[in-house]
Amino acid sequence: MQKETETLCARSVRYRRERRSVPLAREFARTVLAEWDLERRADDILLCVSELATNALLHGVPPGREYRLHLSLGEGGLLRVEVHDSGDGEPRVPVRDAAAEEECGRGLLLVSALADKWGVGERNPGKIVWCEWWPEYGSGPR
Repeated sequence: MQKETETLCARSVRYRRERRSVPLAREFARTVLAEWDLERRADDILLCVSELATNALLHGVPPGREYRLHLSLGEGGLLRVEVHDSGDGEPRVPVRDAAAEEECGRGLLLVSALADKWGVGERNPGKIVWCEWWPEYGSGPR
């Protein structure tokens, strides 16, 4: 059974279904990480933000809708990144590894490799794809 952690701070922003939203989401996350003094793992976290935002944009956000990026910091330093979208379906890590030269199909493989934990939750309508990082590599439950 997973223990719930209390949220100490949280920040959210909504983005339109536009390509330029991905770098905007990444910059928002970079700013929040700096405010929370969590820059040490920023490269991994920002890459995951980019991948989740791109997946929402390509697969989860119907035309005319938005997605939401939500970052929260829990007690003990647990950082959680969530992307909320209103699309159908549940994302899954591909069974096969994408070839190194392929530009798509590797997003969730990267997220699963870089985050300490990740998953998908239900939302009505849609879903929440999330990933978490503990303050030190290997210090949190897997």
